[in-house]
Amino acid sequence: MFTRDVLQLDCAQAVEQICKTLEKQVRGTMKKRGAVVGISGGIDSSVVAALCVRALGKKRTYGLFMPERASSGDSLELGRLLATDLGIESQLCDIAPALEGLGCYSALDHAVKSQFPEYSEGYKFKISLPSILEGNRLNVYRLTIESPSGKQQTKRMSLESYLEVVAATNYKQRVRKMTEYFHADRLNFAVAGTPNLLEYDQGFFVKQGDGAADFKPIAHLYKTQVYALAEYLGVPREIRTRPPTTDTYTMAQSQEEFYFALPHDKMDLCLYAHNHGVAASEVAPVLEVTPEQIEIVFADIESKRRFAQYLHMQPLLVG
Repeated sequence: MFTRDVLQLDCAQAVEQICKTLEKQVRGTMKKRGAVVGISGGIDSSVVAALCVRALGKKRTYGLFMPERASSGDSLELGRLLATDLGIESQLCDIAPALEGLGCYSALDHAVKSQFPEYSEGYKFKISLPSILEGNRLNVYRLTIESPSGKQQTKRMSLESYLEVVAATNYKQRVRKMTEYFHADRLNFAVAGTPNLLEYDQGFFVKQGDGAADFKPIAHLYKTQVYALAEYLGVPREIRTRPPTTDTYTMAQSQEEFYFALPHDKMDLCLYAHNHGVAASEVAPVLEVTPEQIEIVFADIESKRRFAQYLHMQPLLVG
């Protein structure tokens, strides 16, 4: 019988296995002295940092905070809270000047203005998808702007504006990863990746951005399980109770409205069910939706997997 308990985890055993593997990978296979972790203030990077401390030690775990203009002040505050709690050395690297020089912000302004000419200084924006539970949605993004007075407007994005927003936004993850590798090179450390299974499987990462790493210690764990590990590892409650966000655009935005079909706990169950051949009729009552809606989620999972194939691909060679 399918229940929410399918995602229960023996945290002590999981941590022991992960830490043994990390020590072997980092110190043995890669011959590196430690690990660099980009700390966002979110649950995934916090758990990865905590695991690295367990496996490699405080002095061999180095944290980086890499905010930019759209970053929430809470993210930096929570990241510093974690670093202090773990007792690790860390550094603030403001990537906004680099993004400004690369044209990231001007490209974002151009893309938004192509849809809303009135968009100007003081405005905020985000992009989002309609809820999959509304029916067989088209995966067409909507652009929302908010004026300084708080007035919001939303319209369907053109393909050109969407691609420009994504291309410019991807600069952020790629500059962060470049920064991580700079510090990894100078310290002779390895770079830790922070995607969980849901993100890794569904392509919720940037190729050669947050998708790049030397090791990915939680890519086999559902996000629900990452939360369980966070509690077991003693990650501060302020981080464990913070809703998952993209922290990418100037308007507040959940991961659900940006990319995933459902909140992470329900999405985890759907992904598990789909991976293990559980019928939609068994999943529906657990999630309190209809079997038809679960079938739509299953179809969306497969659609995102097709998209993720390119993100996972290694460079193609001739011969």
